Amino acid sequence: MGRPKVAILSTVGIVKAAIEILDREGEDEFTLSRVADRLGVKTSSLYNHIRSKDELVELIREVVVAPIDTEAFKRLPWDQAMLVWARSYRSAFAAHPNSIKLLSTRAIRAPIVLLMYEQEVSSMVEAGWPVEDCVPVINAIENFILGSVLDLVAPTVMIDTDGRSDEVPLLTKAVKRDDGKRADGAFEIGLTALIDGFRMRLRSFVDSFDDCS
Repeated sequence: MGRPKVAILSTVGIVKAAIEILDREGEDEFTLSRVADRLGVKTSSLYNHIRSKDELVELIREVVVAPIDTEAFKRLPWDQAMLVWARSYRSAFAAHPNSIKLLSTRAIRAPIVLLMYEQEVSSMVEAGWPVEDCVPVINAIENFILGSVLDLVAPTVMIDTDGRSDEVPLLTKAVKRDDGKRADGAFEIGLTALIDGFRMRLRSFVDSFDDCS
């Protein structure tokens, strides 16, 4: 019959299958053998398109982070751009929450992600940030964002005071005021507080530099 005109496997298809496993079954089920099973091929066949599981992880990372808005750093001041970036970052990972553990525990090597960070650092340095402080600031915001993504997939009511309202009346009142958008509200409050705090930190750096000039 000869060889098929359309290849059974492709790098894109492998990445798609891997993400589907992550989304539906979680990080613990993400193995090359599971990906191969899903595609109906032998595990060894995958190596015609990827070198290793680590390479596949970086390809997954590229897909997950693709919707993140980094162009904001080219058109807005660093702090306004950071707000745009953070919200789009949260949305990107909210679409694939099971990828958080996998991607957060491995060194980042994906070129498009490195370029994303380069753009951020460049914007921050231009605004006056000491270069050595840029990555810690970015990491701090990322830690908050990823925690917020996990909050999105948590129960809507996280603090249940039923049967205990007499013991914790103020807490019960505060919980009752929840409008059903608890996770979104907490994210916006926290993000605003973080950026406000970092603005103050930058101002102190700039003032210290001016005093030394």
